[in-house]
Amino acid sequence: MNHALPQAAAPIRLCAVVPVYNHPHAIGAVVAALRAAGLPCILVDDGSDAACAAVLDKLAGDDVDVLAHPYNQGKGAAVISGFRRAALLGYTHALQMDADGQHDAAALPAMIVAAQHRPGAVIAGYPVYDDSVPAVRLYCRYLTHIWVWINTLSLRIRDSMCGFRIYPLRPTLALLDRAHVGRRMDFDTEILVRLDWAGVPVINLPVRVRYPLDGISHYRMWHDNLLLTAMHARLFLGMLPRAPMLLWRLLRSGAR
Repeated sequence: MNHALPQAAAPIRLCAVVPVYNHPHAIGAVVAALRAAGLPCILVDDGSDAACAAVLDKLAGDDVDVLAHPYNQGKGAAVISGFRRAALLGYTHALQMDADGQHDAAALPAMIVAAQHRPGAVIAGYPVYDDSVPAVRLYCRYLTHIWVWINTLSLRIRDSMCGFRIYPLRPTLALLDRAHVGRRMDFDTEILVRLDWAGVPVINLPVRVRYPLDGISHYRMWHDNLLLTAMHARLFLGMLPRAPMLLWRLLRSGAR
């Protein structure tokens, strides 16, 4: 479910947070697209090899900050580190974007405008795929969609797996301080469901998505599907005591 945008825009301080794990050939184009949109960048090197680390070192400079993990901790852990750095630097919002170049930067202006109009909301991209996406990935996504709709008792979240979003940092970091959220591929879905539980609005916007520019995907079919299954079970158990509140929210929105 989308929420109508008011006419007046609010000032926000926005940067981009990009988790990077061995994408040396694509990250330069991603940073160039973000800088062309006027966004300062925080690149979080999540234990990349020496070749990728060297590329990141060359990108570092004015408005490009590189934060390095000593070893690979997972995509979610990298994003969280980037969020905390962004808050320390005084930013109010952070745009999350993958390092592999799969997200179409042409969607950036619409997302930024949406964040300015609804600064308290998460602006969540939902993918519009081309023919390069593997069919099995699409089928697995629909299983996650169904579980997310169950665990929120709503259709408010159109796609919970797309790592192209703008987060309001204050409620996001407050949530991360009080609840455990998955640190690997389960992060994108779990953080969005928990923010929805906390009453943070979700604005869904389309973004064209293609298979990674460098042909590298760190998605591990069996391992990550097991991780997602455990996450959905954990969220389902968390949804049960929240069900009355979620149902009341659904009834209240239907009465408007």
